[in-house]
Amino acid sequence: MAKRKEESSSVLSEDILAKLKETKKELLKEEQKQEEEKEAQRLFERKEREKNLSFAELLERHGDKGNKF
Repeated sequence: MAKRKEESSSVLSEDILAKLKETKKELLKEEQKQEEEKEAQRLFERKEREKNLSFAELLERHGDKGNKF
């Protein structure tokens, strides 16, 4: 009887461990997805800010490099 109890608890703990590992994988995927979305949003906002700069601000930021086309 004791052997059967040990086997069932072992199977139960393995099942719980497998579920925990799967949950961890899902959480890591979700975290990575959120980081990618944050990075994309940050790049978008940066481009929008640069798009709204005046000519004087652009000249001040990048200077007169003398490049034509």
